[in-house]
Amino acid sequence: MSVHSLWTDIRPAVRPWHDRGVTAPSTVDRAFDAALYASSDDALDTGASLLASDPAVDAELARRGQELVAAAWRRGWQPADVVRIVRRELDDVHVRLLAALVRAQAGDDRPRGPRWAAQLDELTTEQPTRTDRFSYATAVLELYRLLLRLPPLEPLDEPAHEPAHAPRPESRMLTRIRALLAKAEATGFPEEAEALSTKAQELMARHSIDEALLAARAPSPDAPDACRIGVEPPYEQAKAVLLDAVATANHCRAVWNEPLGFSTVVGFAADLEAVELLYASLLVQATSAMTGAEAEQRAGGRRRTKTFRQSFLAAYAHRIGTRLAATAEAQVTEELLPVLASRDVAVTDRLESMFPETTTTRLRGVSDAAGWTEGAQAADRAEVKARPRLR
Repeated sequence: MSVHSLWTDIRPAVRPWHDRGVTAPSTVDRAFDAALYASSDDALDTGASLLASDPAVDAELARRGQELVAAAWRRGWQPADVVRIVRRELDDVHVRLLAALVRAQAGDDRPRGPRWAAQLDELTTEQPTRTDRFSYATAVLELYRLLLRLPPLEPLDEPAHEPAHAPRPESRMLTRIRALLAKAEATGFPEEAEALSTKAQELMARHSIDEALLAARAPSPDAPDACRIGVEPPYEQAKAVLLDAVATANHCRAVWNEPLGFSTVVGFAADLEAVELLYASLLVQATSAMTGAEAEQRAGGRRRTKTFRQSFLAAYAHRIGTRLAATAEAQVTEELLPVLASRDVAVTDRLESMFPETTTTRLRGVSDAAGWTEGAQAADRAEVKARPRLR
């Protein structure tokens, strides 16, 4: 088992004020110079002390934060990407600070696409808790230091408006599918879970089929799109393999960026939605099944470790990939081959233009036989409903 991955080099992106020809540094400039370009706690304390001692800097500090957010967008980041890395590297207070900055900056931003708008809607509305000025300034500088050092990413171009032929109820359908899958994952009754999963898959399939056939008939079909999906630790290698399997079965391609904790998935819009939803659902099912398997192992007097969990998820991903590939192959008719082939070529071309160089990463730490067996069995039990045959 392997997954295409991309290694990212993280480097500072902004120079101190004295390197930019500024002759009269403000309190904010001096605080930034002290804290943002050094990694020590002492430097951070110095910068926070400067800001805490000057209440007049608050407006400028907020404006500079919005500039850092705008700079992140220019380097290819999107709101969900920045929230993901801030949540991973810092704390909840920093996520709330970031959300406030992003919402404030959105008023001055250029028009973006529907995926971007959905990410803005998902931002937390919790306001940062302000205790004393020094603690608040410290949190702000920690956030700004992270934003400053975000590396460039491959831009995910998205039209500012949906294509004219896109169905208007699309976002409502996506919300309904998400709700159905969430209920399927939460219920303790297998029959109810299967019924909910079946209905979600029917809606997903209907939407994807309509999009594929409409694009095939359109004089200028849409180009492939791209999105980033979080692949969070622990056991991120196995999760990346699972996402790759789901993407491939849905006529998409995935490239994993291990250092930054996400995979970029390239494909047509309806297929990307299917990948996001199915991956999230399978991951919840895998985690639930792994917890149950560990409980049974402990009840039998056998202690299981990280190796068990890694092997479990690796086997789960491998088996799910096999099942999805077989299902996808069974759905293809001879009449559809030219349509699917042309779409696959378009997806491959887009992926290679975005990522001209990738490496292949193989799973490590898969050595627990019991974990592998349990994971494969869990994958066989997972709800993976076939789409209706395309015709």
